[in-house]
Amino acid sequence: MQLPPMSRGYHLITRHIEAEIDHWPRAGLLYVFIQHTSAAITINENADPSVRTDFESVFNHIVPEDLPFLTHTLEGPDDMPAHIKAAMIGHSLTIPISRQRLNLGTWQGIYLCEFRDHASSRRLVLTIQS
Repeated sequence: MQLPPMSRGYHLITRHIEAEIDHWPRAGLLYVFIQHTSAAITINENADPSVRTDFESVFNHIVPEDLPFLTHTLEGPDDMPAHIKAAMIGHSLTIPISRQRLNLGTWQGIYLCEFRDHASSRRLVLTIQS
């Protein structure tokens, strides 16, 4: 599936993923894999947007863009920090399916973690095992 380009930050994409599945099995597992090295996916709070703002602040503090020892800088100052952040958060999720729907917790949502200032659309691979 192809996500539209999104600004830098943490974006809820649960509904995008749910809309891609034509037929949900009664029970199974959904595997989600992002085919990029400068963005990530994770599951976290889906209600209060300040959580996503705080994620951005914390990761920018942990991996700032002005590290003088970085050598991979050809694509801009946000590129190598984006790779590091993506490696820290991860590239795949496994989510249980129960009663023909994702079995997420009440306050859980799937995030696209976009670390680039000017990212293009992002590709996800969705696989269901029933």
